[in-house]
Amino acid sequence: MSLTLKSMSAKNRTVSGALGGFLGLIGMSAVAGILVTAAVAPAVALSGIAATNTINVFDSLPEYLAIDRLAQKSNIYASTNADDPVGTRVLLASFYEQNRVDVASDAISQFAKDAAIAGEDPRFMEHGGVDIQSSFNGAVQTLAGGGTRGGSSITQQYVKNVLVQKCEAMTDADAAKECYTDATQTTADRKLREMRLAIGLEKKYEKYEILRGYLNIAGYGGSVYGIEAAANYYFNTTAIDLTLPQAASLVAIVNNPVKFQLDHPDSETNGAANGYAANKVRRDYILTEMLKYDKITQADFDAAIATPIEPVITVPSTGCQTAGGSAYFCDYVTKNLKSDPTFGADADERLANFKQGGFDVYTTLDLDLQSAAETSLNKYVPKTVPGWDVGGVVSSVKVGTGEVLAMAQNKDYSQQEQPAGSTFTSINYNTDYATGGSGGFQPGSTYKVFTLAEWLKEGHALTERVDSRVKSDWGTFQDSCLGPQSYGTKFSPRNDGGEGGSNESALHSTTRSINTGFIGMAKKLDLCGIRKTAENFFVHAADGGELGQNASSVIGTNYVAPLTMAVAFAGIANNGMTCSPVVIRSMVSSDGTELPVPKSECKQSVEPDVAAGMQYAMATTTTGSGTAAASGSRTSPKVPIIGKTGTTDSAKDTWMSGASSQVATVVGVVNVSGAFKNQRITSLNGMSAQYIRHYVWPDVMSVANAKYGGEAFPDASSAIINAVAVPVPDVRGKSMSEAKSTIQAAGFSFVDGGATASEMPVGTVASTDPAGGSSSTRGATITAYSSDGTGVTIPNVVGKSEADARSTLTGDPYTFTVAKTEEPTTDKAQDGKVIAVQPGVGTSSRPGDAVTIVIGKFAAAAPEKKTE
Repeated sequence: MSLTLKSMSAKNRTVSGALGGFLGLIGMSAVAGILVTAAVAPAVALSGIAATNTINVFDSLPEYLAIDRLAQKSNIYASTNADDPVGTRVLLASFYEQNRVDVASDAISQFAKDAAIAGEDPRFMEHGGVDIQSSFNGAVQTLAGGGTRGGSSITQQYVKNVLVQKCEAMTDADAAKECYTDATQTTADRKLREMRLAIGLEKKYEKYEILRGYLNIAGYGGSVYGIEAAANYYFNTTAIDLTLPQAASLVAIVNNPVKFQLDHPDSETNGAANGYAANKVRRDYILTEMLKYDKITQADFDAAIATPIEPVITVPSTGCQTAGGSAYFCDYVTKNLKSDPTFGADADERLANFKQGGFDVYTTLDLDLQSAAETSLNKYVPKTVPGWDVGGVVSSVKVGTGEVLAMAQNKDYSQQEQPAGSTFTSINYNTDYATGGSGGFQPGSTYKVFTLAEWLKEGHALTERVDSRVKSDWGTFQDSCLGPQSYGTKFSPRNDGGEGGSNESALHSTTRSINTGFIGMAKKLDLCGIRKTAENFFVHAADGGELGQNASSVIGTNYVAPLTMAVAFAGIANNGMTCSPVVIRSMVSSDGTELPVPKSECKQSVEPDVAAGMQYAMATTTTGSGTAAASGSRTSPKVPIIGKTGTTDSAKDTWMSGASSQVATVVGVVNVSGAFKNQRITSLNGMSAQYIRHYVWPDVMSVANAKYGGEAFPDASSAIINAVAVPVPDVRGKSMSEAKSTIQAAGFSFVDGGATASEMPVGTVASTDPAGGSSSTRGATITAYSSDGTGVTIPNVVGKSEADARSTLTGDPYTFTVAKTEEPTTDKAQDGKVIAVQPGVGTSSRPGDAVTIVIGKFAAAAPEKKTE
């Protein structure tokens, strides 16, 4: 609860009227008014200023404080059932600037109320906000040279605490310091203002409201504020269940928290060894006053006095470190509370709201998935590895809502920055720098899905082929934003294991994650368009900068947060509709009011037919020879899934990203900082590090599949899958330039394959791959080979004797090396004759090459048996 200072213009009164009402409340004569003036403003009186002037100052002050809520503890919860978040809630962490739980008057022990009145303000129920007798005694001591002293009523103390709360809610440190000084300094001006506000407060609120507010706002030592939190902290009980001696001890602390608090057992003046002597003296004084004013019986008094002070210090959970493996998710929630405009128009307002607290925050975290993620990471990825700052990450997102279901990593949470290689870290590897301190990681080939999306958006089909040869210079790429881009020999990607043919389709390039296939696709696209398509899936650089759009970005060189990729894969699984991540499902204030929370922003990143094509291609990675088949095979129960793997240069980082129609999950084993280890040749817990992703991902998604299920993805259209097949022109014997024009006019890409041996005239086309007359998809690459003029065509020697065939083949211009094999024949005419030549007749070859002739060897057929 905090209070807001207000001016009561609607009830503007003369000073004589205000003081008249005040004096009427306490039943004193007009002479007492002069004494009050001296009491509330001794410094003014001593300076010789007339009392009338003092009264004018008094009348110009604000008249009352409006009671709002105090700063309180906030709680963050997770649940196992999204349909019953309250009933299945589990506390992750609590937060507070002041450990306070604001409670109603009927939730506070009568002992505590009576102790406060008897010990602090015995005439509380009679005065109108200011106890003249106490104030007069204070004034007399001041006039006698004793300095300004206390004598404040409970209402005045409440006012002072309210003003201090107002200062502590400020986000500007200098302004807060000035405010605090003004609210607490021992001056006549401050006392005068305090009394004026106390009088106004008494006119607006009932006594029980003021007493409740006082007990809830008072400080009880350290960060403990309010009677409920004090009861929890010092005696592990509640405010309503406080015993008489416990209540008196807590009220004693309010008088001087540093002197009387009970959580320093080693204190020489107020510790366990002397029975918390300082507190006991004050406690027993309060008990004596309670007996004096008939608040307790003599028996109650005697029993309480004899009761030793035995605190049971119960430290409340505070901060995300209490959330265990969910701590990084918890930290991400607090960052949202401090950064999302839903919680305040600017940073200062959001911070003030967070500090004031009093919220129950129900998050999207699914404890079943979270437990699976934590357990699997703990099993497979060590917290530390000598010489390698290794990280393991899991992010899971609900398809169609953007709700973050799981967020885990292989480290223990710390609120303080830790050195590299420690088991602890304050950095959240799953999120952006702004919300977790991480600069992100290269997603490798998982990023290829955005080139796939752009490919299909631009009307290309999955079976359409491209020039996918490994080359040292890929030439010029189109970029509508930055202009044509050329990289020369600086960009020469290779394929893992040397796989990949010269004319791969987009589908096979996806299934087997062929780098050069995707670069070939990018050559036919716009690099800027690929970047924009990624951004349509809410993909962004983790450090807050711009996404790169050079050719290398096609195969995953941008630094992106794992959560960002999980959101994108959820968008693909959601038929192209991507929803931004959210972590708060609902939030309730201390008075039970449902508060607004950030909503997920959903947008159609690609059209559903394009998304269906992406799903079709990405599903092939999870079965058969697909690169994600290891994850697909280990996931149970089985539901339709899509996926994409990623491995960065030298296997520095390895990824498995995928989704069902309900949940998307990204798993990575990454290098966090410094020197890295090649995961292909590094073992973790007895397993090759490169394979760990294919165990963690199934562990998490098996739980997701069992809990959420999964539907079949929509069928991709034939137009999306199948490229149009057209005949390949026969250009043998044509010049290379003429062949190029003919091939390109037919809708194919032309590649000069260099010279080959042929009997065709030098420089003309000797052959093509695919061959002329065959069919291929429009856009496929046709490689043409020119004749070097040195070739010969294997002549037809079938039917000749072995001797004649040898004579022909070894003579000019062939000079072949001839080998022989025999095959049985039932045709006697073929006995001893050539029945085949390998390579075949008409095949282009070079003089001196090896040729095999096949000689027939007659074998009479066995006679048929007669059937009786």
